[in-house]
Amino acid sequence: MYSKLNSILSSELEELKKKNLYRFLRTIESAQGPEVILNGKRVILMCSNNYLGLANHPRIIKAAKESMERYGYGAVASRLVSGNMSIHEEFEKVIAQFKRSQKALLFNCGYMANIGVISTICESAKDLVISDKLNHASIIDGLMLSKANFATYRHNDLEHLEKILKTKKARRRLIVVDGVFSMDGDIAPLKDIVELAEKYEAIVMVDDAHATGVIGEKGRGSVEYWDLYERLDIQMGTLGKALGGFGAFICGSETLIEYLINKCRPLIYTTALPVPVVAAALEALKILIEKPEMVATLRNNVKYFVEGLQKIGLEVKDNGSAIVPVIIGDEKRCLRMSERLFELGIYVAAIRPPTVPKGTARLRVTLMATHTKEHLEKAIFAFQKAASEIL
Repeated sequence: MYSKLNSILSSELEELKKKNLYRFLRTIESAQGPEVILNGKRVILMCSNNYLGLANHPRIIKAAKESMERYGYGAVASRLVSGNMSIHEEFEKVIAQFKRSQKALLFNCGYMANIGVISTICESAKDLVISDKLNHASIIDGLMLSKANFATYRHNDLEHLEKILKTKKARRRLIVVDGVFSMDGDIAPLKDIVELAEKYEAIVMVDDAHATGVIGEKGRGSVEYWDLYERLDIQMGTLGKALGGFGAFICGSETLIEYLINKCRPLIYTTALPVPVVAAALEALKILIEKPEMVATLRNNVKYFVEGLQKIGLEVKDNGSAIVPVIIGDEKRCLRMSERLFELGIYVAAIRPPTVPKGTARLRVTLMATHTKEHLEKAIFAFQKAASEIL
């Protein structure tokens, strides 16, 4: 029945294997903590986005259970039908206050939020979306799905961005940028970008997926880090990284949120997030608000780990986020490093093209606030041993 399809796909899969670009799923059999059981082996987890270690926090588990006793499990409709529940609105109120914006709106994931907002704000060929070259795939897909024209500027190159703003006119011009870039871990020069946008009358949207809970003294993300309160038009953030759950949100003006409710297709035509997911996110946010020192603990762990890798001769740097890329370059050696680290009790996935540019295959290390010094020391030793054997 599937012989023709299987023949076509099998051939392409073989090509991926030859190029060291083949992917497969590993199975975690435990809670997502600093240590996990992976394919039956206990390892230190060094590639999760669980930056604050909240994914299995007892308060969050309790909140999710209690919410189901009150509301049940699923919202079972879009928010414009019968899926809008008080728990959704409560989260939106708290996240808007946390981000110091007028209002917020929940989405089912960061991917849907990005493609939805970009294609809703820039919905015509009269519009222009301007994107950093290293933006997340969801932003790139948002450009493709919108009916707008788009331009890409060289990574963090403000002169190139200004040249585009000077020369390309449009009805609406939307600059979209990652607050923290997901593969390199560097922080966008957002204050300068906002100043350029104000100068040339453009709109700015920041994807704070890897910034919320990570940068800024209290973990408010880019808006706090750069002191851009009331100057950022659109903030997107996710609940599946530092907040340990699933989902996303948009923060901005009351008018923006009203507009999205009326016109954003991924919101209008999608069942609302399940109750325990939202309750868990709300509790995670409350924990962060109560215990902002978690952000400093994470920062200290990153600093300690980076300095440890530098001492053993690896070329890494602290970019100010929780992401530490160890650039290997060659895809085959990157896979071998990942496999050897796993044998030594450390799990770091090998990131290869097309996720990153060809020739920049890497081990994308991510730190957690709940990693202990013992975890970090063991990881540094494993990197030293694996690198001496492979690099």
